[in-house]
Amino acid sequence: MSEIASTSLFNDLSIARRSESEPQSNELGQKAFLELMITQMENQDPLSPQENTEFIAQLAQFSSVEALDSLNANFDSFTNSFVANQALQASTLVGRSVTVPTDTALLEEGDVVSASVDIPAGVGNVSVSIYSQSGSLVEQLDLGTQSAGEMVLRWDGLQAELNGEILDWQSSHEEGLPPGVYRFEVSANVDGEATELDTALSANVNSVTVSNGQLTLNLAGIGAVSLAEVKQFNE
Repeated sequence: MSEIASTSLFNDLSIARRSESEPQSNELGQKAFLELMITQMENQDPLSPQENTEFIAQLAQFSSVEALDSLNANFDSFTNSFVANQALQASTLVGRSVTVPTDTALLEEGDVVSASVDIPAGVGNVSVSIYSQSGSLVEQLDLGTQSAGEMVLRWDGLQAELNGEILDWQSSHEEGLPPGVYRFEVSANVDGEATELDTALSANVNSVTVSNGQLTLNLAGIGAVSLAEVKQFNE
């Protein structure tokens, strides 16, 4: 997977460098401007020559344009360097796990899915329902009252761990559930009403791509997600 990510990154970066180095045929450079100004001086009407102030104004205008072009070039160079640096750093995420806002995750062989939920104050009867890709309810975890703050649940298809402690909970499947895509639904009693809480689930990074200066992580079981959406980088 990392080979795919590296190819995607460096191809995009090399295209950006080629575009930056290719000359633009419609640009008016310093030499061309001076040649035009000299030609204008040589062909001016001797009976009505331009005054010095007009030439000074033209030179001042040229200096301003040249300074702006230089500033734009420096800014473009800085932007390209910044994006390239971000891309190289993001490429080190390939093969690692990140947590992003979503309700579906891929349970891989021998791995776990980590769910992060922000529990508001005054919440009771927290439960986690896990559904198969076909939509069937396959597991139900009743967690009771939870303290306000982040609740982290880790599940491997057979056992569950809540905030670092293994739950005394028996799976309805003796050998555990097989690898696959599962949907998580976390609900709680908020002010006397059953309310679904937002979830963030873990996923492995398969590759990283760069498009129009934006970094995108391609996550297993989820798809393309912007780097800015990542809530947590897991160990």
